[in-house]
Order: sequence, then C-alpha cells, then structure tokens
Amino acid sequence: MRHFLDFEKPIAELEGKIEELRRLSDPDGINIADEVARLTEKVDRQLNVTYARLTPWQKTQVARHPDRPKASDYFAALLADYTPLAGDRAYADDAAIIGGLGRFHGHSVVALGTEKGSDTDSRVAHNFGMARPEGYRKARRLIELAGRFGLPVLSFIDTAGAFPGIDAEARGQAEAIARSIEACLAAPVPFVATIIGEGGSGGAVALAAGDRVLMLEHAVYAVISPEGCASILWRDAAQASAAAEALRLTAEDLKRMKLVDAIISEPIGGAHRAPAQTIATVGQAIEEQLVPLLPLDAATLIARRREKFLEMGREAAA
Repeated sequence: MRHFLDFEKPIAELEGKIEELRRLSDPDGINIADEVARLTEKVDRQLNVTYARLTPWQKTQVARHPDRPKASDYFAALLADYTPLAGDRAYADDAAIIGGLGRFHGHSVVALGTEKGSDTDSRVAHNFGMARPEGYRKARRLIELAGRFGLPVLSFIDTAGAFPGIDAEARGQAEAIARSIEACLAAPVPFVATIIGEGGSGGAVALAAGDRVLMLEHAVYAVISPEGCASILWRDAAQASAAAEALRLTAEDLKRMKLVDAIISEPIGGAHRAPAQTIATVGQAIEEQLVPLLPLDAATLIARRREKFLEMGREAAA
C-alpha cells in the first residue's frame, strides 16, 4: 500500500478510484481502459500542481516519507563490489551510520551514509538514523582511511539529527561530531556530500562538510527540526509549519544562500514515487561533481574546502 501524506488526499482518492476500476470484473465486455486513462491523466495533473507549490512544511513531510530511498538503497544501486566496514575501534559499531569501500562509476571510493531503515525492525536497528558518538567516530575513521589510500569520499545524509540520549552525551556526542566535521574538512581527497532526505543539525553537518554539497529537490537541511524550533520559540510543537517557513530549510533557500552547491531534481510526486529513477539521477549528479575534483592535489582540495566554509560565515556577517 502506498503511503499518502496529508496534503496528497485528493491524489489518494483518484488513485483509489483507479485501483477499484482495475479490480472490477468485466462480464459485459465494458472497456474501462478509457476511464483509467482519464483518471491517470488527472492524477498526473494534480501531482504537477501540488508539487509545484509545496510549502516548506510540506517539503519536510516529503523529505521524511517512509518510502523515500534510503542510504542503503543508494549503496546497493550505485556501488559495485561494496564491502561494509564496521566499528569505531573504540567502543562499538553504530548501525545509524553505514559505510565501506566500493566502486562508483569505475572509481574506487569510500561511501558513508546515515541510515533510517525501511520498516519497523530496521528503523529500530538503525535507531531511526540518529547516530551516537561511536557512529561519528566510525565516520571519522573511514574518512581518514580514505585519505590514507587516496580514495574519494561520497556521503549520503538522511537524519533528523544526532541521538540526544543521556548515554550519547556521556560518551562525548559533541566532541565526536566536531571531530567528524574536522575529518571532513581535513580530508586530502575529493569529498561529495548529498542530502537525500532530512539534513538535521550537527548530525548532518558531521558527514556533509565536503567539497561539493548536493541536495535533492524535496530534501530539507536545517540547524533544528521544525518541531524542535517551534517548541523553543513558541512552546508549541504545533507551530512547526511556521517554524519550517522561518528556518529557510528548502533546497531553493539553501542554494540561494550558497550553503549547498546544486539541487538535484526529483520525479514529479517526489523521490518515493520513482526510487530507481531518483537514485540514477543522483548518481549522475555525483559523477558530474566528482570528476572535476579528481585531478586536484590534497593541498588544493583542503584549501578550497576551508575557504568554501569560511566564506559562508563572511557572507552571513555581511
């Protein structure tokens, strides 16, 4: 069963009618193909109209859609000979962050991703994509491994944020995130990061401080979730819609502010309606951004990356 968001109710009703027609027995030889075609065309028009004018809060809902492709889906489709690597070599393995070695379009790479899971069991196993310190220490370990062997880094970010539990704080959550960001900035190899769903707070930046930061059209990227922001500013999580507007968390806002480098278009109706097409488009976008970085030496990459992020602060101050 397809999961429909609140604002997709008119689309859900039309698709429900199409399914009913397709299940109908046809003893009198009545041709229902024309009616199905008419309703399908109407669905397409409704999708175009709806998705052309999504509000920031609606985009947040799309970014969180349970059927949206996850990091593991991108790994499976884009990486050949993928070999997962586990553990931070200090405490434990954190399933909220996955990573390993593979070949992307013929290039040997290290891939990292925050993984939310696709059903109840896998979501619990991956802690809904919210990493603990050992997850960020694993990310740092793999980024440093990529540097030692001269392998580009690809990261796929989809997280509401770092796990805020007491155990995570006790094991040094803030320090682990900071060290992961430091590893990203110091990586002597090309680094391309892609926001594929939610980019939440420092938990997202920890894997996204790359040479190029790409963002799917209906992904979101912000310092805090709309609900968290609303709870702080208005003491009311129900104000999440207003908070989403104020946070400027859409791909268009972030591209305009030069916080991301490129926006990757999604199929009409969002990535969840055509996962394979979305993943292929993302792969092509990453390839276009990665290839020009490959000839650059380590000193140039690090200097450019440093200047890129310092420039954000200068423009904000101005």
